[in-house]
Amino acid sequence: MYPTVCRRREQRQSGHLRLGGQASIPLAMIDFDRFRQIVSEAGRLALASWPGHGHALEVWDKDPGNPVSAADIAVDTFLKRELGALLPSAGWLSEETADDPARLGKSLCWLVDPIDGTRDFVRGRPGWAVSVALISQGRPLIAALDAPARGELWLATAGQGATRNGLPLCASARATLAGARVPADALPRIDHDLVLVDKPNSIALRIAMVAADEADLLATLRWGYEWDIAAASLIAREAGAAVSDAFGAPLAYNKRDPRAFGLLAAAPAIHAAAADRLAERASRMA
Repeated sequence: MYPTVCRRREQRQSGHLRLGGQASIPLAMIDFDRFRQIVSEAGRLALASWPGHGHALEVWDKDPGNPVSAADIAVDTFLKRELGALLPSAGWLSEETADDPARLGKSLCWLVDPIDGTRDFVRGRPGWAVSVALISQGRPLIAALDAPARGELWLATAGQGATRNGLPLCASARATLAGARVPADALPRIDHDLVLVDKPNSIALRIAMVAADEADLLATLRWGYEWDIAAASLIAREAGAAVSDAFGAPLAYNKRDPRAFGLLAAAPAIHAAAADRLAERASRMA
């Protein structure tokens, strides 16, 4: 049984999952075991090319400072084929696939980052993950992060909690912002009262650290893409964390412009204080 504080408030009723006031989604239409298998297979495919195991890897820049590898493309191709077979009616939005506006007319949409944390991946570091979420009417319904170099599989279903390697997750319960653990390389002077902890390159894994009570706060102040955060945001919320954009507003997914300004994932008791601290910087940078 998940601790009450770590459970979301959406209710599963009569074989359907109800997402707030939205229409219910039949759970029977989703083969969760196959979903988990597909994401794990994608992780193994990426691991087979990972330089951390001594493999040679073809890498190039999509644009300056934005690397992509042959493994990103191979995993993307695999996931599009297998997830498409799993739910043929769902749309598709991925970092490594040209956007098809047809997704906007779909009630379900796969949101995928085939390798989140490519910089760590190409350098042979373990801070990367395959990130997959199924979006229903703008909200994540199921999510998975597979981080095979770390031996981790993170899963979440809306209203049913989140796990890492099968063990339930319960997010940080920190009550004060001062002393909060933040996965970052450095902090600005204004945040001198926060505490640095190790930072994987993958933004999804940094969000998941809040879900696992390995960090109390993760904040970004830049425009980012939905595929970077969708799966991890559901995992964090299902573990009991508060998740929003940099201004504290709710996140929505499968939008025409698939971006959001910043992300704030935190222990619930410090989320408002963190949003207040970031407000001036967020307004200036947005």
